[in-house]
Amino acid sequence: MKYWPCFLGLLVVGTVCAQPLPSLPGLGDGARRELIDVHAAPWRILGRVQTELGVKCTGFAVAPNVVMTAAHCLWLPKTHTYIRPGDVHVLMEYSRGSYRQHAHVVRFIISPGYDPKNESATGSSDRATLLLSEPVIATRDLLPAIPVQDGARAMLVGYSQDRNEVPFGDLDCHINGVTVSGLVHHDCEATKGVSGAPLLLQKPDGTWGIGGLAVAADVGPGGLAAPLVP
Repeated sequence: MKYWPCFLGLLVVGTVCAQPLPSLPGLGDGARRELIDVHAAPWRILGRVQTELGVKCTGFAVAPNVVMTAAHCLWLPKTHTYIRPGDVHVLMEYSRGSYRQHAHVVRFIISPGYDPKNESATGSSDRATLLLSEPVIATRDLLPAIPVQDGARAMLVGYSQDRNEVPFGDLDCHINGVTVSGLVHHDCEATKGVSGAPLLLQKPDGTWGIGGLAVAADVGPGGLAAPLVP
């Protein structure tokens, strides 16, 4: 997950640049995070997205053969290009070296408007849609994309840098508002490696939908997500 120090433009929180930085951004004491059973609903949509260059992020299925992740996970800053699709792999329901299914990425689409050289202004479009070589999930296990509502209960689970072999996350957090650039601000504890994870929001009927895609971490607990529904 990206860390944007002193990210400006939050409507609901101020900058905290004067505070000392924690060892990993996006975390408080980490006490709210817990190990998740990735084989149980609603987490069957989760997968680890990794490249042959060693980059590891989180992704989630939105259709039987389509997974989404953060676009910045596919950007190669040294060459100023995106990685080749064939060098990207998706491991569904990954945990401790085991996974239910491995799929190759045939093609990916970067959301229009995203500029990896200007992330603070275009982060709300930091989304990549991965088209896979084969179906990886049953339609019944998919979750709907839903609009973000301020104050909604949220959950955020992914493959954190400090727990990258297991799905680990915060099941008791909330939406704090939206930035002037359109990013969703939440107080979920998550750090590097969770980029691309689905930000789940509870609907009024108690079921869950996907409100955003994790893209950046705060100095302390919380972070930012790119919305799925404008």
